Amino acid sequence: MDFQLLPINEFQTFLICLARVAGFVGAIPIFLGNQTPVQVKAGLVFMIALVLFPVMEPSMVSLALDPISFLLLLLAEVLLGSMVALIAKMVFTAVEYGGTVIGYQMGFAAANIFDPQNERQLPLISQFQNVFAILIFLAVDGHHVFFQVAAESYKILPPGAFNISGEAIPYLLTLSSRIFFLGIQFSAPILAVLLLSGLILGILSRVFPQLNVFLLSFPLNIGLSFTVIGLTLPLVTILLRREFDDLANRFATVLQLLN
Repeated sequence: MDFQLLPINEFQTFLICLARVAGFVGAIPIFLGNQTPVQVKAGLVFMIALVLFPVMEPSMVSLALDPISFLLLLLAEVLLGSMVALIAKMVFTAVEYGGTVIGYQMGFAAANIFDPQNERQLPLISQFQNVFAILIFLAVDGHHVFFQVAAESYKILPPGAFNISGEAIPYLLTLSSRIFFLGIQFSAPILAVLLLSGLILGILSRVFPQLNVFLLSFPLNIGLSFTVIGLTLPLVTILLRREFDDLANRFATVLQLLN
């Protein structure tokens, strides 16, 4: 008497579910970098797939695939997660861009530190704003959006219906244009204050030629910048929360465009 702990077709369905969950969980910003051990990522993905599989299974289409077609389907599911990761990464890229602009304007051009999440050098202010954005992301339960969309994604985009030739790529390009817009929004108050500071120092240099404006500008700009950064943190929080709250709609739009 043959006994199977799990039928082959259900095991195949679970692997498809596991591939999509791996893409979505890997897209969470706190797991994008290499600072999280691979064993932790793999264990978390497997546990989440076990929890979500009963929820996803009724919406999944049963497919009888040969090994090559099945492998291509798994790759398509992982690619879907990569596209979701790109959408989430755009917000944090905008935050880093705004921090870079602020750092250069306030005199921190040479103050770079190593970012273990992205494995590259980042300006000090960019790293500060990146960590702040991650804390806001966790505080508003942004990571739960990925689990929710992963569970509901099979109703919008069943396995095997992945079509990259539609409007998904133009939509991603449109979203990427918001990086510069958001970066300027994050840095606009500090840039305005530094511009006003430079104008006042320029006038003072004309009125008092013996005043060493160059040496005075460094501590003044740094002090003003940190003051404005502290005062505008609630505004940055509102902007970040608006972007994080809109992630679910953007994910659903990409899934619909890929169908």
